[in-house]
Amino acid sequence: MIAVTKKPVARGLFCVPHMAAAHILERYMRICFVTDGDLSAYAARAREADLVVCGFQSLGEVSYERELKGETGYFEDVAILSREGKCAVLAGCFTDARGTRRKSVVAADRGRILGVSDMLNRIDGGAYAAGAGAKIYDTAAGKLGVVVAEDVYFPRVTETLSLCGAEIAVCIFEQFSDALEQTLVRAHAFFCGIPVLLCGYGYAFAADAGGKVCFASPQSPAVFELEREQEYHLVETRRRGFFKTRRREF
Repeated sequence: MIAVTKKPVARGLFCVPHMAAAHILERYMRICFVTDGDLSAYAARAREADLVVCGFQSLGEVSYERELKGETGYFEDVAILSREGKCAVLAGCFTDARGTRRKSVVAADRGRILGVSDMLNRIDGGAYAAGAGAKIYDTAAGKLGVVVAEDVYFPRVTETLSLCGAEIAVCIFEQFSDALEQTLVRAHAFFCGIPVLLCGYGYAFAADAGGKVCFASPQSPAVFELEREQEYHLVETRRRGFFKTRRREF
């Protein structure tokens, strides 16, 4: 038996259950994908969006040691972009922590660096080390779950983000295969009940909560409006097991 709950809508606003009134969000989120060129080249377009999603080419190689010494300012650039655009920013990069290289995504919201997410799964001893812990960032644009690169091949990453309250999952990838990643993103969106965004080299893609393609473009930057959706169903199953014999003597 499946019981469907309706999505709460009120006068063009999206009402998020169990959240304070201050977190009532606009029903549509304006998203800017940057799939080519560095971050600074598209700073002006950030002012048009609630969320800016940038591929790995936007920051390139980032050394934590040099960032801490002030020799580079890549993370600062991300924070400044989010402050000037009054938006959230997710930017891909290749981080280096004293020789340990990872595929990472830095998150910022309205001038603050919220954290860095690393790819969780390393396949066949690849060149990039695995990180630890999936992360959800609470931003002015909503609760954003981050999927880094090859983690898109592991459905439990998106499922975990959805179960832990993410309203949208955002995957920043590198070079796409022939429609494989797009197919996986649609499946993840359908099974997890949240929209999933995909940003890679030269291409951006989005699937709604029903797994349907709602956006695809090779242009950079590309801006579109995503309808906030969350699907909830009551799913009941019948199976064998869990048999208990009641104790009759006391």
